Amino acid sequence: MSNFTYPKSSRYTDLDSIFAECSGPGGLHLTEFMAEKMGLRTGSRLLDIGIEHGYQTCFLAKEYGAQVIGLDPDDDRADGLPHVEHLTRNARAWGVENQVIGLKLGVPETHFAAGTFDFVHSTTTLEMVRGILGAEFYQKCLEEIFRILRPGGIFGLGEPMHLDLPLPADLSIYTSGEGAGPEGWAKCFATLAETEAACRTAGFEILEAAYAPDAWTWWDEFSRNDPFCKANPEGEAKIIQQDGGRWLSYGYVIARKPR
Repeated sequence: MSNFTYPKSSRYTDLDSIFAECSGPGGLHLTEFMAEKMGLRTGSRLLDIGIEHGYQTCFLAKEYGAQVIGLDPDDDRADGLPHVEHLTRNARAWGVENQVIGLKLGVPETHFAAGTFDFVHSTTTLEMVRGILGAEFYQKCLEEIFRILRPGGIFGLGEPMHLDLPLPADLSIYTSGEGAGPEGWAKCFATLAETEAACRTAGFEILEAAYAPDAWTWWDEFSRNDPFCKANPEGEAKIIQQDGGRWLSYGYVIARKPR
């Protein structure tokens, strides 16, 4: 456990609503953790990649005063609406519709000019790119993020990662092919060192990188509150609880484009 007390996100206590609108572990606690690590400032031009329903995007706009473009090419698996439609709905509810724009686009083909953004934020998104489209495509995404950041701009990357340990035999379900891609969920998850190396290859300077101190707390909370986990307690929720933080973790990289 970390000593971080989440002063902003702790004001939002309805976990059912949070996990219905967010993707993956951490919810708004993860978003605040990343924003603080990035040093997000009022008036900053921020690109948020992989927004799901945009709840976390709206949090960044409201609590940090950022001007945010939310990028997501996908449609919602529950109702089929584009994720950017949900972002627009949530932006109105949060009162940040003048700070937030949603675009149905993805990386690496963003079509933004070089040096457009002060910050780029992406959590629980690009690991799926790695798992489905491969490491080479993942690398192209990082290179595009590098291109569209201004010199001195900051990239905050948060992903499900695994500890640098052999996969326990009883967790072979991760490689069963039932998850993202033919080799299962394990193909999505890298180690922290591998992720740092990919960011450096894209041109970034690493400012800070670690496994999040609250990683297991975030996964545990997700397994108990995510609507899909609650609807199927014998599925992903059971796997996460069986893991218990032995192999699966959550890592972050805070990186800078050199001036």
